[in-house]
Order: sequence, then C-alpha cells, then structure tokens
Amino acid sequence: MTAALHDLPAPALGEALYARYATRERIVPLVAGALTLRHPADAEALISEDDFARDERLPYWADLWPSACVLADALSARGVGRGRLLELGCGAGLVAAAAARLGWDVTATDYYEDATHFARWNAWVNSGREIAVATVDWRALPPDLGTFDAVVASDVLYERPYGPLVARAMRATLARGGVGLVADPGRVGAEGFVAACEALGLSCGRLDRVVAEDGAVRHQVDLWQVSR
Repeated sequence: MTAALHDLPAPALGEALYARYATRERIVPLVAGALTLRHPADAEALISEDDFARDERLPYWADLWPSACVLADALSARGVGRGRLLELGCGAGLVAAAAARLGWDVTATDYYEDATHFARWNAWVNSGREIAVATVDWRALPPDLGTFDAVVASDVLYERPYGPLVARAMRATLARGGVGLVADPGRVGAEGFVAACEALGLSCGRLDRVVAEDGAVRHQVDLWQVSR
C-alpha cells in the first residue's frame, strides 16, 4: 500500500488516503487566507509498539500543532515565494501547503513516510501544485538533498537531542543568502538548537514571539531565524 501511495499523482491521493485512514478535515485560518487540512482523525490510533520499541517513535505528525500555524503565517508575511524551500518534519503538510500556495518550489520531508503522503495531498488541494517529498532521518541526512533558499521547521525540538540534529540539517541544506525559520513553543531542545547553530557558524536569533490559540489553550511560540 505504501509503495502504491508513493506512485500515485497528488490529485489521486485523496481517495487512497481516505480508504487507509479515518480522517478529519480542518479549516485553518491564516493571514493569507484559510487552508483546508486533511489529517488522521486519531493520532493515538497510529501508535506502533514496534516503532516505539525500536527508536521511541510516536506519530506526532498526525496532529495539527499551533507552531505550524505560526510558521505558515510567518511565510505568508514574507510574500510570494521565490526559490526552493525545504521543510524538516512536515507532518500532515500545513506549512508545505502554505508554501506551495505562495509559489515556493517545496520539498517536504518527515521521518514517517505516511506524513509525506498527506503533505502531498494537502499541498495539491490548497495550491493545485505537486510538491516533492522525501522520508528523512536527521541522524542520517541524505547527501543528495541539495541546498535551499529557505529551510523551515515547526515544533521539531521536543526531544533534547533534536536541537543539534536540526541545526546540522540546516547547516547542510541552507544555501548562502538563504533563510531558516523554526517555530518552537519552548520545547526542551530549543536551547541546544540555538547553541548548536552558533557552534556550526550559523547566525540564530529570535525573530518574534507569537501567542497562538489552540481552542481554550494559549501557546507562546518563538520564531527563530537562521542564516549562514
């Protein structure tokens, strides 16, 4: 089934995803206009004991996180996209869809291959454009990803070791003159990310702090900007 999904063109993915998953559709209001996001209805139902035993993998990708909304709005505030954009940890594809709608040439990556199928579908629904996707493990970054004018990520620092891993991924993929954007709600890996960026010769500073509402809960989300 996974191979079949990978081979399908984006317009045909919807029916296959609905057959495989119980899904829900959410209208996500953003500065540049609402996006329609389809994602699994119950992330907990996707938990695999084998995946967790192997490397403590949990299907965080299947939820919509406030930091993704903040990052999507931050991209929209920069206007029309020009060039190549890489997303680290795309989840169900909200940021990838927003970037594709803005005109970026998007490559969306995630540790879960299933996440990339949803990202392709959601980008197509919202922009009418096919995006590139790849299954990526930050611990063994593919050498052929290339470099990008923008490298972005949202809520990817939830484990302490991820700070240096994300920093190294940015160092490897961010083109000179490009910009990195990381939206983070104060996860344990944030401090290590900033320190690792500086150790790698990258400039990293907090661009903004945004209050994001998730129902009755309010989150403070830091937006970090990275450059070479």
